[in-house]
Amino acid sequence: MHKISFRKMKSPRFLVFSFLFAALFSLSRATSSRTHESFLHCLSLHSEDSSFISKIIYTQNNSSYSSVLEFSMHNLRFSTPTTPKPQVIITPFHESHIQATIYCSKKHRLQVRTRSGGHDFEGISYVSEVSFVIIDLINFRSIDIDVENKVAWVQSGAILGELYYRIAEKSKTLAFPAGICHTVGVGGYFSGGGYGLLFRKYGLAADNIIDAQFIDVNGRILDRKAMGEDLFWAIRGGGGGSFGIVIAWKLKLVPVPATVTVFTISRTSEQNAIKLVHRWQYIAHQLPDGTFSFVVLRSVNSSQDGKKTVLASFNLFFLGGVDELVPLMQERFPELGLVKEDCTEMSWIESILYFGQLQNKSLDILLDRTFQSPLLSPAFKAKSDYVKEPIPEIALEAILSKLHEEEAKSAGIFFLAYGGIMDEIPETATPFPHRAGNLYKILYTVGWQEEDNKNSQRYISWIRRVYSYMSSFVSKSPREAYINYRDLDIGINNKGSTSYAQASVWGHKYFKNNFDKLMRVKTMIDPENFFKHEQSIPPHLS
Repeated sequence: MHKISFRKMKSPRFLVFSFLFAALFSLSRATSSRTHESFLHCLSLHSEDSSFISKIIYTQNNSSYSSVLEFSMHNLRFSTPTTPKPQVIITPFHESHIQATIYCSKKHRLQVRTRSGGHDFEGISYVSEVSFVIIDLINFRSIDIDVENKVAWVQSGAILGELYYRIAEKSKTLAFPAGICHTVGVGGYFSGGGYGLLFRKYGLAADNIIDAQFIDVNGRILDRKAMGEDLFWAIRGGGGGSFGIVIAWKLKLVPVPATVTVFTISRTSEQNAIKLVHRWQYIAHQLPDGTFSFVVLRSVNSSQDGKKTVLASFNLFFLGGVDELVPLMQERFPELGLVKEDCTEMSWIESILYFGQLQNKSLDILLDRTFQSPLLSPAFKAKSDYVKEPIPEIALEAILSKLHEEEAKSAGIFFLAYGGIMDEIPETATPFPHRAGNLYKILYTVGWQEEDNKNSQRYISWIRRVYSYMSSFVSKSPREAYINYRDLDIGINNKGSTSYAQASVWGHKYFKNNFDKLMRVKTMIDPENFFKHEQSIPPHLS
């Protein structure tokens, strides 16, 4: 007598459901395949040089697809088998290739993600939950430096290191106020504002952009005059991926002395690090605007039996010589105990290497797009805050205690001083509103190795706990955040239409009251919301 296995029996309803599911899955794959083929055919029809188009297209069947996708992927949190991949990657050489990609993506309802350097903290420039293509601007990286007029044109696919290198080739006393991570692409960086060693003297990168070349949803190529002042305002700090594609930027270069001075002084918890950090909060934002000071908090092994301690590293950049800096710091921050031997004089371009932890490298490292910056782990999660009033010592002690936790072995908390000219520029000058009233910005990071991606939630939970604890000590209503340190935890758009109420949750954190103007510009330039992602500016809904 045969036993009947109820576990193995399938009801007629289950069998019908399974058949329908399989049929729908096959239909979905077939539809996706047809869309893919139709999209590629559309590109060949609408590119000026159809014979060249095959050289810039990478599909999942192409042997180079994975290497092209991963080449500019600087957060390996998104390098997993389950991370959604683009149907096609386009690496344009000419504006017409971008115009054709926009046209064909609209026609075949594919989302476009634009990548210049691949440093978006949430992977938005190369990840999407819906069918999408990547326009990778790696071939759009020409740089033209005009020393006589102190201006430069740089294409969006260039990295900051390439820009710095080309400036230094032509002049030792010109610079551009941008960041210290040299592999960051200028396109996304400028779109979010961009700060660096010189921002207390000259403002943000976006404050020093004087023209741009922009391709809109209809394929028009617009400069500042053609696009109008409202759109030109929006693309300089309103975040990438919302309005169109900026392909080039005209920059105002700024003067720097032939000699600058830097120092890094580190103190452990046992060496009164907490008291020094507490005191730093009252001093750093009031230093002359030719300085930029920041503190980095990390967990390190103590010399005592390998136990953990927290190291606070006090870093400072100064536009001038050591003989001017040392008396200044001894007067303003005597507790730090700075002496001449702690300081190093160098050129501005060398200071980029110094603060990028590349002191032993030649300037040629600035041209290396593939270099893994030691400033961040291969895979990471980050958050940001703005501080209006000094944090009490007891709270600083609690922050440092969290760095002792196991998940924080590759974590860092950065305090980045504000003040200087940032107190003088109106918060409506660009979409970036974080100007007067800020003592400093906080960047929280936690990292891990790619092979530990399976445990990523442990690390992400740690940084969320730290962020939650900090809520009492940072800006409020809104709790402000920096768009270039993108954080999807603070809110995302619906995949379909997004209401003002929903978008304003994250929008006001990044842009404060400038968010409303950004929405008006979006409605004007892209009313159908073609350029969109999880935190793109939505148009006003009728």
